Amino acid sequence: MVAELQNGTRKRKAPENDTIKLANIDLPQDVGLDMLSDDGGEEGAEETDGEADEFPGIDVESDTDDLEGENSEEEGESDFDESSVEEVSDTELQIFPKAKTITSDITGQPKKVYPEIEPDYDSDSSTEDDPNRAGNVPMHWYDDLPHVGYDVNGKKVLRPVKGDELDKFLETVEDPSSWTTAFDKSTQADKLLTSEELDLIRRLHAGENPDGNYDPYEPTIEWFTGKGKEEVMPLTSAPEPKRRWVPSKWEKQKVMKIVRAIRQGRILPSKPKSDKPQFYSLWSTPASDHPPPLPAPKPKLPTHAESYNPPAEYLPTDAEKAEWEATDKEDRDRDFLPKKYSALRLVPGYDQFIQERFSRQLDLYMAPRIQRKKLNIDPESLIPKLPSPNSLKPFPNYRATRFLHGAGKARCLSISPDGAWVASGDEKGVVSLWEVLVGREVQRWTFKGIIGAIEWCPRTDVSYLVVGVEDHLHFLIPPNLPPAVQMLTLSVLAPATLPAAPPTPSPIKWVSTPASQFDSGSPVLTLHLPASSGLPKQITWHRRGDYLATVSGTDQATVWIHQVTRRHSQAPFRKVKGSVQLVQFHPTKPHFFVATQRYVRMYDLAAQKLLKSLMPGLKWISSMDIHSSGDHLIVGGYDRKLCWFDLELSDKPYKILRYHTRAIRSLHFHPTYPLFASSSDDGTIQIFHSRVYSDLMTDPLIVPLKILRGHEVRDGLGVLQVKWCPGQPWLVSAGADGGVGVWCS
Repeated sequence: MVAELQNGTRKRKAPENDTIKLANIDLPQDVGLDMLSDDGGEEGAEETDGEADEFPGIDVESDTDDLEGENSEEEGESDFDESSVEEVSDTELQIFPKAKTITSDITGQPKKVYPEIEPDYDSDSSTEDDPNRAGNVPMHWYDDLPHVGYDVNGKKVLRPVKGDELDKFLETVEDPSSWTTAFDKSTQADKLLTSEELDLIRRLHAGENPDGNYDPYEPTIEWFTGKGKEEVMPLTSAPEPKRRWVPSKWEKQKVMKIVRAIRQGRILPSKPKSDKPQFYSLWSTPASDHPPPLPAPKPKLPTHAESYNPPAEYLPTDAEKAEWEATDKEDRDRDFLPKKYSALRLVPGYDQFIQERFSRQLDLYMAPRIQRKKLNIDPESLIPKLPSPNSLKPFPNYRATRFLHGAGKARCLSISPDGAWVASGDEKGVVSLWEVLVGREVQRWTFKGIIGAIEWCPRTDVSYLVVGVEDHLHFLIPPNLPPAVQMLTLSVLAPATLPAAPPTPSPIKWVSTPASQFDSGSPVLTLHLPASSGLPKQITWHRRGDYLATVSGTDQATVWIHQVTRRHSQAPFRKVKGSVQLVQFHPTKPHFFVATQRYVRMYDLAAQKLLKSLMPGLKWISSMDIHSSGDHLIVGGYDRKLCWFDLELSDKPYKILRYHTRAIRSLHFHPTYPLFASSSDDGTIQIFHSRVYSDLMTDPLIVPLKILRGHEVRDGLGVLQVKWCPGQPWLVSAGADGGVGVWCS
């Protein structure tokens, strides 16, 4: 009956003037817009400008009651008493706050007004979940305070009383639900967990899905497959993009990048997998192309001596025991002494057991697997076959002429470009000019100081030589020259009109004697090197005869390049790494070689840059010379090694020769013959055949030919310098014994 009354009141529309009968009757939601006037309304009513939504009602009856209510509505309207409806609503149906129905003064329509929602525990607020509203702050801030936070009204939440460990234990014994609690940090107390929370914890601990209603084995729903569910229309109506049929240029670039890497060898194809097993038995049968392995060595079989109860003849006597103990372990015939026991249970542990097992394993490990045949190789066949020295003639093999310098050491020498004259200097300051064929002295110059270096000018239209003395370079003209050659030589060294001074002045002074006052016994031109330059230890000429380079000093040597025609000197290097030992001009290119103590650097004079650094691996470089082709270089050192460099091949030596027993002093290539010579402090001269081929694929042929002996070793010094005669396979050598010899073929 209550349901019928409720349903009837929902559908019924009362007249507008009958306000008393509709005090507690629900109105439909689709009424017009009701507005409250300023005069109308009761206390506690809410003033709104819009429509007042109907508070949803809850029907606590069954579905059958709803159907009966609908049938009763169709039968017609029934009169009911207002008090009876209010009574039913207050006792059974009043769940939410009670609504009041008023009449709007603006629209004249009835309207429901609900009271304000107070933030209390009976509201929909969630403030009762956490009374402590301290926020997300560390709770250890409240460790020294009597409270643990603040509630929603700003009042302190006092800390609950905590018992000791005994109280906690008694609580777990007396309260059966204590294991279902969890410590709440915000309230600092234990909070009872609900059954849902306990079930969630159990599922998480068991590794199950936290959702209890989740079914992992539910049947698959075929949305787009199956009979009658096939997709016949596309999922989108967008036009087909152009990239579907046009080749991608980005993919093309990536593919070409990989192709270029494969061509350049940076990406290697995968190697074919080998069918050979990774693990195999060591003593298994090998492949058919190998001989079968040797059987493993078998251990020795035991004899009567190893028995615990051997016969009496196997037991050693006291004398045999003493002899066995006195013998070394390696010399004993057996590793133990036989002993006799009355029973097997009386036999003690064998003290040599571990040692014998190790020896057995060592025998198995060291046993040969296969039997190798010894190769019978003749050692002579491993030596490379070189041509016979008789087939490489001519080369010098005896001393034909000897010129003596007296008591002083012959330190340096030079041969004229035509090969007829030799100029040699000693440490007494004497420079002698003599003939190669007969050894007759023609001219002698004497200077104050040691002669450091002598070098003839390579020009054939003029004839003069340069002598290096302490801080000076003297230009000498030999006697008995043809008049035309002598006049041209004087015009080069002492011209009537001096060239213009260079824009950058040089510290080296050029002092010449006028041609009218020329005397063959004195220098025609002298270069005054800077003070404390030291003794010039090397003089080398450019192939055209206009430039010459000198190296002066010992510790920090100074390199100077002088130009005769312009009378100008310059230092090509401001700072050189290391101590310069030697310099050399390239025979065909504008390159300049500088040898320091351990390295040889090649510079381009035209471009003024470093081209290459050669590393001979010597401790101290003593001599250097370049082949007439310009592609090969030999370097000698005080550590008895001679290095041959192929400049087109590498910066490391192509071949290292060790034929001398002491320091190498001098090296020289023959200008026309395939020969070069090396001299050493051991008093010997080594003659080598050195043929260089124009074919770059053929290696140079280096063959030792002859060892020349004839100079004595004095004060630890032997042959100090060697030079070849141009046009002839003759060699001239200067030694520490004061003699200069000419070696002929």
